[in-house]
Amino acid sequence: QVQLVESGGVLVQPGGSLRLSCAASGSIFSIGAMAWYRQAPGKQSELVAVIIDSGATNYADSVKGRFTISRDNAKNTVYLQMNTLKPEDTAVYYCLVNGRSGSGAAYTQNWGQGTQVTVSS
Repeated sequence: QVQLVESGGVLVQPGGSLRLSCAASGSIFSIGAMAWYRQAPGKQSELVAVIIDSGATNYADSVKGRFTISRDNAKNTVYLQMNTLKPEDTAVYYCLVNGRSGSGAAYTQNWGQGTQVTVSS
């Protein structure tokens, strides 16, 4: 079983920066894709960014050029660097990690507990 701990969500002013972290622990043999989602009040969940094990990344159009996803495989951690934050970035941010417990095991999806990011003056 994989446990995820997110951190970094706070109140920040428009134009500010923030870095979210999501650390995975537990029965981990390998980790595949890692991603960040967000959900704003009254809106559907949105895929913000994804990074696969090769390091390739993809972003939602709304955050391209402002957000950067990265991973530290030695620490089983995924990061989301958020710059030039806007009020519309306000949401609960969740990390998703695909991990497996052995070479013959299937990958399973594991979700973080969520961290609140509020962008407001």
